[in-house]
Amino acid sequence: MTDPILPSLFLSHGSPMLALDTNNPAHAFLTKLGKSLPTPKAVLVVSAHWETAAPRITDTAQPVTIHDFHGFPEPLYELRYPASGNHALAHQVAALLNQAADMDTIRGLDHGAWVPLLLMYPRAEIPVVQLSLQTPLGPAHHLKLGKALAPLRAQGVLIIGSGGATHNLREYFHQGGDHHPYEAFSAWLQVILTRGDHDALLDYRQRAPQAARNHPTEEHFLPLFVALGAGGSRAVRLHHSFDRTLCMDAYQFED
Repeated sequence: MTDPILPSLFLSHGSPMLALDTNNPAHAFLTKLGKSLPTPKAVLVVSAHWETAAPRITDTAQPVTIHDFHGFPEPLYELRYPASGNHALAHQVAALLNQAADMDTIRGLDHGAWVPLLLMYPRAEIPVVQLSLQTPLGPAHHLKLGKALAPLRAQGVLIIGSGGATHNLREYFHQGGDHHPYEAFSAWLQVILTRGDHDALLDYRQRAPQAARNHPTEEHFLPLFVALGAGGSRAVRLHHSFDRTLCMDAYQFED
C-alpha cells in the first residue's frame, strides 16, 4: 500500500501562550487539524525561530523542548514535547538540498515547532526534524528550498512552515487589540495565494498593503514560501483569526 501524498502547511503560531490559551480560536483549530489529516510518518518543520547563514538540520535522537521566550506564566515552561528525531529523514533532507546543509546534533525544538505540534499531535508519537531559515536570502531562496523538499510528501512526511501571517510585536504590545490595520494584508494574501500569483507573492514587500508594517522583519513570513514550494500551487485557507495584531491564518498547499 502506497503512502498518501500529504499536503504541506503554513501555520501561524503566534504567542507561545497559544499552547495553553483555550480561548484562542487558533488553539481550537490546531487541536482539530491533526485529526483531519492522514497520519504522517514524520514531520519536517521550518520555524521562524531558527535562523542560520546556511541550511541546518536537526539530527538529534531525542530533541529537547526549547523554551525560547521570557516573561510568561510558569505553567508554559513546564510543558514538554518529547517527540523523537529521525536520523534517516535528516539525511534525506540534506540529500534533497544537494548536501547544502549541515547537521545539528545538539539543537532541540523551538516553540515555533513544538507549540503547534503539541496541539496537533499531543502524544508526541511522530518523529520531528527541523530545518533552519536563511532570512537574508529572502523569499525566492525559501521557495526553492520548498520545491526541493516536495518529494518528501509522497513518503508520508508532513512539511510545516511555522511563522505568522502578520508579525509586528511592537504594535502587539502597544496597540492593544486593534487588528484592523492588518486585515488588508491578510485579505491580500488570501487572494494572491488562491489565485496562484507567485510573482506577486515573491514581490510582496512592494505589492502587499503595508507590507513593512505587517512584517517589519521577514523571518515569520518566509516559512510560508517553504510550504508553498513544497506543496504546490493549490492553496486553501484553513483558518482565519487574530490574536491582537497577530494574524493567525493557516494555509494548506497541494498539487
